[in-house]
Amino acid sequence: MNDRIDEARRWLAHAQDEYQDAEDLRGRRRFYLALFHFQQAAEKALKAFLYAQTDDRRVFFTHSVLELAQAAAQIDPTLVALERAGRLDQYYIPTRYPNGLPGGIPSRFYKDADEAIAASDLARQVLEAVAARIPVEK
Repeated sequence: MNDRIDEARRWLAHAQDEYQDAEDLRGRRRFYLALFHFQQAAEKALKAFLYAQTDDRRVFFTHSVLELAQAAAQIDPTLVALERAGRLDQYYIPTRYPNGLPGGIPSRFYKDADEAIAASDLARQVLEAVAARIPVEK
């Protein structure tokens, strides 16, 4: 293949591993960490898609799932539904830093299993959509 596809595969593989780690954390009820890693998995999967599709590296200066999904949808309009995963952006800062959650402690604040399931579903949808669009190594 080419260097772009190889790099996309690396990013996708890491996103898939990170998603599995988030699932493991969710199973251990470490929701604050799981939520962050679901966001990260979606972010990295979308970056994998963009690596495969464009030489415009400006998209890699954001950590926003919404912005990345919008960039992906500009390339492939069938991906517009992934913009819903932009909800994962709310877990980028507050799940990691006490000062990102005024008055709270992330490890004690995020206790909702349903919230973690919803985040898992959004991240999984992104990973599946991207994996279907990156050629498998032969």
